[in-house]
Formats: sequence, C-alpha cells, structure tokens
Amino acid sequence: MVDYSKYKFVKVERKEKVAILTLNNPDEMNAIGRAEHGEVEQIWEDMNHDNEVHAVILTGAGRAFSAGGDINLMVNGFTDHSIRIPSTSVKRIIVNLINMRKPIIAAINGACAGLGATIALHCDVVLASEKARIGDPHIGVGLIPGDGGIIIWPLLVGMAKAKQYLMTGDMVTAPEAERIGLITKVVPPDQLMDEAWNWARRFADGPQMALSFTKMLLNKIIEDRVNLLFDATIAYEYHTLNSADHLEAAKSFLEKRKPQFSSLEGEQWVF
Repeated sequence: MVDYSKYKFVKVERKEKVAILTLNNPDEMNAIGRAEHGEVEQIWEDMNHDNEVHAVILTGAGRAFSAGGDINLMVNGFTDHSIRIPSTSVKRIIVNLINMRKPIIAAINGACAGLGATIALHCDVVLASEKARIGDPHIGVGLIPGDGGIIIWPLLVGMAKAKQYLMTGDMVTAPEAERIGLITKVVPPDQLMDEAWNWARRFADGPQMALSFTKMLLNKIIEDRVNLLFDATIAYEYHTLNSADHLEAAKSFLEKRKPQFSSLEGEQWVF
C-alpha cells in the first residue's frame, strides 16, 4: 500500500478504487509554489504504483481549482534566483502526468490558471463548473507559458484559438471552453463532483488494460510535442524571467499599478 502521509498540499482520499486528489491551500487559491511543485510532481508516480486505485479525480479546495504559479515567488525570484523553481521540476510534473496509466478526471471548481490550467488540461476528462474560468496569464507578467501551455492548448483547440488566448492571457468561461473543445463538459456547480464520480466509477469498473493502453497511445501524441517543444519553452521562459518586461510586471504588482512594458527599447533578444 502506498503511503500518502507525506503529502501536505495534495489531499488524498481513496474509496471504491477511486482516488480523489484535492489541491488543498484554499487561502492561496491553491497556488503551486516551490514546495507544492514537489508534491504535484510525485503524486502521479505514487498513483501509478497504487494497485488499489483504478481512476483519479483531481479538484481544488475552496473557490479555485488552482491559480497556477505563486505570484509572490515570481516577484521575489527576479532578484533572488535561489528561490526559483528548477526547470526540471516543471517538466517532470507534465511528463509524470502524461505517463500516468490510469484515467484522470479534472473537476475544475473555480479559477484555473497558468500551471493549474496546464495540469487540468492534460487530464483525460476535463469537467468544469459553470462558474469556472480557465486561462494562461503568463503574458500579462512578461513571461511565455513555459510550463506546457504552449504544448497542450493548440492540441485541444487548434492554433488560431491557442494564439488568441496565450497571446492575450484572456480567461475563458466554462461554456466557451466547452464550445471550442478545451474541456469535455460544463456542469452545474452542485453537480460537479457527482459527475466526476460517475466518470471515475465507469473507468474504475472498466477493462483496465484496454483503458490504460488506449490512454497511453493517445498520450503519445502529447509526448511527441513535449519532446519537441518543452525544453525550448523552458529556455524561452527563463529568458523572459530576466527581461525588463518581467521586472516591470513585478514592480507594478508590488506598487499596485498597470505595468508599462518597454522591452523593445534596446533590450538584447536571444533566439
């Protein structure tokens, strides 16, 4: 039996061959900081090795699924590089997630942004409350989506819509997300977990080998894109982390004002 007592951010409940994973820091909208990265990276390997689990539900505590990266870490990390999250951790989260053999149902209960959205969108079935909003706001803080958003969005919604949302940082309402194919289904808020449970039970009672092989073959398409692009997205994100625009975004956040971006004015670009 796998021991989940080491997890603090990820709350693990198991019943009837289903694991319910709850991102559990509601006061911070389940933001994923340095310590949380390690848990979100490791949990998928533990789930893979837990023979008592045949399907997984992933949701968030409180009013958010996950706000994504910790904004305070982004701000402070500009001047203190020692607190930055290693790029290998970011990649391992997504690699471990797509290598997870068992079906995962994301139950998006509220705000779902950045890395939180990337994690949710890599799940096999993505359900969202009618009140949920999904997006990748990296561009608003002078960064590129280096955590996998550039990979998964065009696979789900096509290049035109991916560019629309990744290059503006606009959030998508749940009904619109369903319409464009970003998610599987919109559900009334009070029915979200019941719907997720129905999906999980169906998978848990299904033919495990066939389900696993079908999922893994489909995920080979995502894996190919990860192998093609992920290292490059990390490199470009680290370049933007050191940019004048990101510094301005950090300053404007602390000063509670709108950023004035100016990186075209003499800044060296590396391609």
